[in-house]
Amino acid sequence: MDVDGVPPAEAGPGVLVRALPGVPGVRTWVVDLAPGAEWPSLDVHEACSEGYFVVSGEVVEGDRVHGPGTYVAFGPGTSHRPRTETGARVFGFNHDLPA
Repeated sequence: MDVDGVPPAEAGPGVLVRALPGVPGVRTWVVDLAPGAEWPSLDVHEACSEGYFVVSGEVVEGDRVHGPGTYVAFGPGTSHRPRTETGARVFGFNHDLPA
């Protein structure tokens, strides 16, 4: 599948999300962040989890910078609000079923 051929949805200024085919209970996606973009609100994971792989650019989570090749995971009961100074592409998934 050509990921760039999937029409993006704008989650916020400079934040494009492409939903990819997945399996039941797992949402798979690619997010492109323009330089200076930030996820539009706090992303809360109450009972489920999320993980993503930084394909290009840098993603900032709190005071940590994650570059290409980095895998970042958030378990149930966590929250985060990713941002970038450089721009970034991340590939990730959400487990929609409790762990």
